[in-house]
Amino acid sequence: MSDQNSEHVNWDAICRKAKEGPYPLEAYHFVQEGLGHTANVVFGESESMQDMDRHVTGQELCIGLKDFAVDQWGMMAPVVLGCWGISRSDDFGVIVFDMIDAGLMSCRPDDVIEDFNGVFDFREVFSEQELASHIGECNPSS
Repeated sequence: MSDQNSEHVNWDAICRKAKEGPYPLEAYHFVQEGLGHTANVVFGESESMQDMDRHVTGQELCIGLKDFAVDQWGMMAPVVLGCWGISRSDDFGVIVFDMIDAGLMSCRPDDVIEDFNGVFDFREVFSEQELASHIGECNPSS
């Protein structure tokens, strides 16, 4: 079976998982794209790095996904994630391990779903003040 067919079969498994709930397919795509973003932040975007092992930890991925969400949607990041049923860093772990089980991501033997538990408090990292500082907005009344 070719890699492309294999990936198609793997995404079919995720589609079935998404239909069963609680996370829609868009959440899985977001995590996959966010993994690439996070690896680029951690390791740099050099062409020569693409063949290297660019493993990130669960904690690094959670922080990278938070930043990626803010980069993508700004102040709407917590709303979009919330619409997808993502309200805790633990949710990222469930999605990642669903993708690992489907063969769309890999992990090391010491990677566990608990690596994603309680990495941050969504209310804090997506507070209006934190979001404004991350996206460089200033208070219009100053």
